[in-house]
Amino acid sequence: MAARQGRSKKMQGKEAAADRRRFRAAPAVSPPPISGDERPDEIIAKAFSAYVGRQERTAFELMRRSLKEKHAVFLTLSGAMTPAGLHQSCIIPLLERGAVDCLVTTGANLYHDAHRVLGHRIREINPAAGDLRLRRLGIIRIYDLGFGEDVLFDTDRFFSALLRQEEFQRRMTTPELHHLLGKHLAEIESALGVAEPSLLASAFRARVPIFVGAPADGSIFLNMVKLKKLLGDAFRLEIDAAEDVYLMGALQHYCASALGRKLAIWILGGGVPKNYTLQGEPLLGQILEVETEGFDIDVQFCVDPVDNGALSSCPASEGHTWGKISAQGVERSAYVHCDVTAVFPWLTYALFSPGAPRKKGLKLMDHCERALKRLDAQVAQRRSSLLRTTRDRRIGRRT
Repeated sequence: MAARQGRSKKMQGKEAAADRRRFRAAPAVSPPPISGDERPDEIIAKAFSAYVGRQERTAFELMRRSLKEKHAVFLTLSGAMTPAGLHQSCIIPLLERGAVDCLVTTGANLYHDAHRVLGHRIREINPAAGDLRLRRLGIIRIYDLGFGEDVLFDTDRFFSALLRQEEFQRRMTTPELHHLLGKHLAEIESALGVAEPSLLASAFRARVPIFVGAPADGSIFLNMVKLKKLLGDAFRLEIDAAEDVYLMGALQHYCASALGRKLAIWILGGGVPKNYTLQGEPLLGQILEVETEGFDIDVQFCVDPVDNGALSSCPASEGHTWGKISAQGVERSAYVHCDVTAVFPWLTYALFSPGAPRKKGLKLMDHCERALKRLDAQVAQRRSSLLRTTRDRRIGRRT
């Protein structure tokens, strides 16, 4: 007993010595005075030493690494971000420079983005102005943003007219729908000389697919409902939800297996866009039995805590238990507890600093057919074993 206790104390002593060495090797918190001559990436590297600032610095380092190591970057965008103009200041420049390869957002963000193309403006207002008064004036409020209700009626007419056209009359995925809409918006913007391009048109030009995981939750789809009821069988546009999810998994599998790229996810907010993107890996590994590693880098900006379920599924380490994040990705993860609008423009600016790493966009919209065929081949190889999972008679048995 005494010998075992002696060995235990000796082992504890070695571990304590190793811990002290690691502590002494950790960076010292000693930021230099700010002069005003620094580049934004230098400010982040030197002046963001603790708390949310350090979270932000870690996120920025991982985003730079995503670009330097040529990851396939999937960006998710929730919340009313196009009314706030975040797409104009940040997302579109990232698409145009090839930093982002796939975008997952909400139908509302794409719908509200079209207001500006039609010549309307979203304006800053006082959020305490009084909602009863604003309603009488016909002004719609999104926190501290406002626009006239006629903007909605004009945008509805615009999308209804587009969606009636013959090329939309088929069953399709959300990237196909948004690619077609983006093509038309790009043509309109060119014809009108629009100086502020839309997110749909910009993604079309950059060949970046746009997924919407809950298409029924948005006014573009509400106009599809109207057209279906008015035109009946003459209106044949439908969203193929199963093919949409399958395409997401196919693109992630294709990036890793055919293009040899690690996957990075940049999450702005949370909600459906986050989970819709992350579920590509459970679809592959859990459901289709196709080998997958999950995302290699995970960066999220969100105001919600994790302990009440509001963090929109999970942090990276919890996601690893589902197969959504690779083992390495658990260590290459940052959760920044912040409002996206307060932080992301600054980080985008820093990503564009002189000497910052660059990568060419993968133009994944052009790879969709090849990605689907590649995953189809994997599923075909596993057809027999997959069919057995549909005939299991042990339902209800506990293990």
